[in-house]
Amino acid sequence: MRRLKELILQALRSMPTKFVLRTYGILIKDSQVLLADECLNGFRFTKFPGGGVELGEGIIDALKREMMEEGQLLVKDMQHFYTTDFFQVSAFRPEDQIISVYYLIDADVPWSEYESDQSVPGSEHTVKLYFKSLHELLDSDLTFPIDKVVLKLLKGFKQ
Repeated sequence: MRRLKELILQALRSMPTKFVLRTYGILIKDSQVLLADECLNGFRFTKFPGGGVELGEGIIDALKREMMEEGQLLVKDMQHFYTTDFFQVSAFRPEDQIISVYYLIDADVPWSEYESDQSVPGSEHTVKLYFKSLHELLDSDLTFPIDKVVLKLLKGFKQ
């Protein structure tokens, strides 16, 4: 009985204690999809562009802000595509459970690649946006599990 109690307490300690809401834009131009290569404090990852929703901010406003911050992109139109429907712990903080909302977006893109520095005191964060053929994009090109699910849905949606 003592062992069972220890196992239950251990499981509870490893469970997330809060939700984190994130929003992402899927921008496709001429069968090319916009991706973000990022480096956060030495951890490199590839994902769809977007990020966290801040307290007091709506999901759509957060997406517009993220697209402007990361790529100087003004979102003209958007359509909901997917919201996380499975349990996912943050890759950065095990106490966080991630809920992600993805939108198909439209924006004028005056560049083929765009790099920005999102660093703040105490945290180094760089972002490189670029387009890659949706047909050639593999789930192994993406780092996070939710993005991999979205890619599979997106490929099925676009065929």
